[in-house]
Amino acid sequence: MFTGLIQSVGQVIEKHQTGGDFQFKIQTDFSDAPDIVLGDSIACNGVCLTVTELFDDIISVDVSLETLSKTQVGEWEIGSAINLEKSLCLKDKLGGHMVSGHVDAVTECIGIESSARSTIYQFKIPTELNKFIVKKGSVALNGVSLTVNEINNCVLSVNLIPHTLEHTNLGLLKIGDKVNLEIDTIARYVEKMLKVK
Repeated sequence: MFTGLIQSVGQVIEKHQTGGDFQFKIQTDFSDAPDIVLGDSIACNGVCLTVTELFDDIISVDVSLETLSKTQVGEWEIGSAINLEKSLCLKDKLGGHMVSGHVDAVTECIGIESSARSTIYQFKIPTELNKFIVKKGSVALNGVSLTVNEINNCVLSVNLIPHTLEHTNLGLLKIGDKVNLEIDTIARYVEKMLKVK
């Protein structure tokens, strides 16, 4: 599990195709990289991936065909900026919300506008996910825990403060760019419980 609070913005330094799927090497700038070990889970743009190799502050991750089909990881290229978060420890503060690292959809940025010192971003979401997102609820975009400003006709609006724009890759977004979307895990369980007869 993760919190959606980004700890490092890494950079893809190698991309290898390996029998149809991919392996990536990512340069990190974690302040405490030595506590990462092989097999650890790292959220990379909101996708839970396993550290398969480790050298100083460089991690390797393997990406399966299933992950490639459900996320925008296949679009990563050398130089791509990647939001990184180490998995949650029981002693950690839960400053964002519970994020699983299991992406529900890839969504497209369709609007960007200034709002004082912040910026409002709009994303077109799949119709089937609209019911899981509520005003002032939580979503994760590229692994960043965000509060929903508005949700109207499958258009999600979020407000990004200067700190988020500076310390995540969301500040690099342009209209037409794709991001990984994860809905609030609690919403999934509520829906299933309501269906039980």
